[in-house]
Amino acid sequence: MRLNSGDRAPKTGSYKVVNADGKTINTIYIGQGETMPPTQMSDCHYEYEG
Repeated sequence: MRLNSGDRAPKTGSYKVVNADGKTINTIYIGQGETMPPTQMSDCHYEYEG
Protein backbone atom coordinates (compact mmCIF):
# COMPACT_ATOMS: atom_id res chain seq x y z
CA MET A 1 0.00 0.00 0.00
CA ARG A 2 1.59 3.25 -1.15
CA LEU A 3 0.62 6.54 0.50
CA ASN A 4 1.76 10.12 -0.01
CA SER A 5 2.00 13.15 2.26
CA GLY A 6 -1.48 14.45 3.03
CA ASP A 7 -3.17 11.05 2.62
CA ARG A 8 -5.06 9.61 5.60
CA ALA A 9 -3.61 6.53 7.29
CA PRO A 10 -5.98 3.58 6.70
CA LYS A 11 -4.64 1.68 9.74
CA THR A 12 -2.80 2.46 12.95
CA GLY A 13 0.79 1.28 12.80
CA SER A 14 4.28 1.77 11.44
CA TYR A 15 4.84 3.20 7.99
CA LYS A 16 8.18 3.15 6.15
CA VAL A 17 9.34 6.30 4.38
CA VAL A 18 10.64 5.06 1.03
CA ASN A 19 12.66 7.08 -1.49
CA ALA A 20 12.51 6.88 -5.30
CA ASP A 21 15.16 4.12 -5.30
CA GLY A 22 12.97 1.93 -3.05
CA LYS A 23 15.25 2.40 -0.06
CA THR A 24 13.71 2.83 3.41
CA ILE A 25 15.01 6.07 4.92
CA ASN A 26 12.80 6.39 8.00
CA THR A 27 9.85 4.86 9.85
CA ILE A 28 6.94 6.65 11.52
CA TYR A 29 4.09 5.47 13.75
CA ILE A 30 0.69 7.02 13.05
CA GLY A 31 -2.91 6.44 14.07
CA GLN A 32 -5.78 5.45 11.80
CA GLY A 33 -7.35 8.48 10.12
CA GLU A 34 -4.41 10.78 10.84
CA THR A 35 -2.84 12.74 7.98
CA MET A 36 0.52 11.49 6.71
CA PRO A 37 3.12 14.19 7.42
CA PRO A 38 5.36 15.80 4.80
CA THR A 39 8.45 13.79 3.86
CA GLN A 40 11.97 15.22 3.89
CA MET A 41 12.28 14.79 0.11
CA SER A 42 9.58 15.31 -2.52
CA ASP A 43 10.12 11.94 -4.23
CA CYS A 44 9.38 9.88 -1.07
CA HIS A 45 6.23 7.96 -0.17
CA TYR A 46 4.92 5.82 2.70
CA GLU A 47 4.35 2.07 2.85
CA TYR A 48 2.48 0.26 5.63
CA GLU A 49 4.68 -1.99 7.76
CA GLY A 50 2.25 -3.14 10.39
